[in-house]
Amino acid sequence: MKRVIVVFLALSIAIPWSAEAQRSRATNRTRPGSSSGSASGERDLADALTLAKAGKYVEASQRLFQLSYSPRYRDRRMQIKYILGMTLHQLKLNQVSAFQFIGVVKEGNNKYIKQSLERLSLAADALGDDTLLNYAISRVNVDEFPRAHRDMLHYRIGEYQMRNRQFEEASRSFDRVTKGHNLYSTSRYQQGLALAESGQTDRALATFEELLQARAGASVTDKARVAAMMGKARVLYQRQAWDQAIETYREVPRDSEFWHDTIFESSWAMLRSGRFRSALSNFHSLHSAFYEDFYLPESLLLRSIVYLYICKYDEMDKVLNLFNRIYKPVYDQIDKVLDNVNKSDRYFTMINDMMRINKSGKSSDKMSMPMPYLVAQKITREADFQNTFQYIRKLIEEKKRIEKLPAQWQASSVGSYAKKVLNTRLVKAKQKAGKIVRNHLLNIKEELIDLIEQEGFARYEMINGRKETLKKKIAGKELPEQTIDAGNQRDFYIQNGYEYWPFRGEYWLDELGNYHYVGTQSCN
Repeated sequence: MKRVIVVFLALSIAIPWSAEAQRSRATNRTRPGSSSGSASGERDLADALTLAKAGKYVEASQRLFQLSYSPRYRDRRMQIKYILGMTLHQLKLNQVSAFQFIGVVKEGNNKYIKQSLERLSLAADALGDDTLLNYAISRVNVDEFPRAHRDMLHYRIGEYQMRNRQFEEASRSFDRVTKGHNLYSTSRYQQGLALAESGQTDRALATFEELLQARAGASVTDKARVAAMMGKARVLYQRQAWDQAIETYREVPRDSEFWHDTIFESSWAMLRSGRFRSALSNFHSLHSAFYEDFYLPESLLLRSIVYLYICKYDEMDKVLNLFNRIYKPVYDQIDKVLDNVNKSDRYFTMINDMMRINKSGKSSDKMSMPMPYLVAQKITREADFQNTFQYIRKLIEEKKRIEKLPAQWQASSVGSYAKKVLNTRLVKAKQKAGKIVRNHLLNIKEELIDLIEQEGFARYEMINGRKETLKKKIAGKELPEQTIDAGNQRDFYIQNGYEYWPFRGEYWLDELGNYHYVGTQSCN
């Protein structure tokens, strides 16, 4: 008995997580009626702790999992589950370990709740699982959280508050992420968004400027730097500072993945400021063959409105016809999918198949998809889908880590438990992703209903405009055509170092963004 006690005491001093075990051991040692069976049980726990201390997490996790269900350790089950969670975490099985920590927290009234919440927060952060994060965050005391991980916690709390539209609180949480942390740039961008959402545009602009200065030495296409530009431009648009917004959009490099978005967004600013030629020039790039797989119905209607303003009814008619040719079949296809598919996992399978087609590069397979390809493309870029999809990928990676562990571990009770946990979570996550896909399809359907109605109104205005023009022609009141934005003639561009090349129906990637509309307006 003495030999067992000495070994356990040594382990208790060396391993911080077994301090409670030492106190419990002292209690058991003085308990009358101790038997050899009790000594054997204590030896089992001591051996498991020795393995954990030595970094033999595979063997330790097997023994601890068995002990966690042993009636002999009912009083110390929370301690064992916490240590088991630690060993699984060391094996990089974040999802499996998280379940152990949740078990400790839910049990309540034990001394391992605080440590388990800390570890649960770290596991949830590694997985990116919103459900686990929300559960952990709602119970964590930030001031008691380890200082090394507080930045992560402040950022995750800010995300949680943003999802709940608590923009003031989110701004304060993001502001607490310290400079130099790997989440600093992302937190500043999110803080700018939160301030803009709450109407504090001055502070939002200052935050985006601060982020731009912080990323001044980064590459031209640095995501954080470009995101700050986009955020600044959007706030300027929000303030109706159209010209400033346009200039900021123009600073976004064309090599950036955000450049396509800037073309469309800046077109709105150009329209609002009456710069019709510039807006039409943007649309020439936006509607080129390079972007035919982008879902942008609103851009076609916006282009038609510009043509309406300058009385170019023939061009307007062509754009509205193009809208109908592309997006009415898209609406019909979405409607059909929503009517025929009623299982969430099927929606996920459809979107996952599309992503595989993208990787394979077989464009011929796009037409065989039940879901419109350009709609599926749009959904895969949505933040809520991406978050869930990345979580699914991490679960699959965790399954692969299990497959690399020794066969004995995989066949053991803890191995079977781990596989069951991951398989269950994968099914749930895919169902969640499928529901997200379906919700986006419903939203897109509603949006298309509204846009198709707007197309009808635009076509009515076009017909009415043609009628008024015809009346003036008959009355002999037709005026000569004038150049759009007449202040900017060809000479203006030539004198400033530009060269003119007429467009002959061919699109070249390096020419996108350099088109200039030089047509005429026909309004009296």
